[in-house]
Amino acid sequence: MHRFLLLCLSLVCAASLSAQGKIRELLAAKAPEGFVEKTWTVDGVKRTALVRVPAAVSGPLAVVFGWHGHGGRSTHSAGRWGYGEIDTASILVFPQGLPTVSPLVDKEGRMPGWQTSVTSEGGRDIKLFDTILADLKKQHAVDDRRIYSMGHSNGAAFSYLLWQARPEVLAAIGSVAGSLRGDGKPPSSLPVIHVAGENDPLVKFTWQQATFAAVKRFNGCADEGKAWAKEGVLEATIYASSKGAPLVTAIHGGGHEYAKGSTELIVRFFKENPKPAK
Repeated sequence: MHRFLLLCLSLVCAASLSAQGKIRELLAAKAPEGFVEKTWTVDGVKRTALVRVPAAVSGPLAVVFGWHGHGGRSTHSAGRWGYGEIDTASILVFPQGLPTVSPLVDKEGRMPGWQTSVTSEGGRDIKLFDTILADLKKQHAVDDRRIYSMGHSNGAAFSYLLWQARPEVLAAIGSVAGSLRGDGKPPSSLPVIHVAGENDPLVKFTWQQATFAAVKRFNGCADEGKAWAKEGVLEATIYASSKGAPLVTAIHGGGHEYAKGSTELIVRFFKENPKPAK
């Protein structure tokens, strides 16, 4: 019995050390090359984001917002997702979240994240999106037909919230291991790419399948899809839309991770789906 207790204790300590190591890795991460930390004040609160403006790119620029998951850091998402290497022609923005309650993983609200409904947290993160975009437009030639939002987990769910709150601004959104709220009702159609793990222990695959069904309904998508792409561990299917707002689902057999191939497919999808010309 004594040996069994020692073994259990050692396993608990190892798990704790592993978790602590991951936290230290997040905190120690540095901004990748080419990214600069910018600061704004929103409702009296200092907000930050890592911003990369492409060099030697002429003409109006696309803007892509990337939102980290709950407990994440902008330095980690800007570096580990590899977006800067794959999309070299867009302005990239990776904001940093604030302590936020998460019903799933952080009921005390100690870790950084994003508002979970259009009206929660005083709308602070939607205001952050508005503030950053307005500032970028003052400093750069921004293509209003190519403004996008993507993210992982809580950041993916926030991209779905932006669809509801700013449908007239966004050209398309991307979700990795996220979902649309059950009460979410976007006012208009929008192209969506959604990456999902069949064994996601946090955002259950059945919840994400319900999101697929809702997006198809909002966007007037076909019931049957066609093979669209294979990348990394992902197999992607596209569902054509009668409203010009297709849904792509990219499925893998894993869990809640940011799956290999996600960024490549999201970059391609965004490039293929600018806002229609007026």
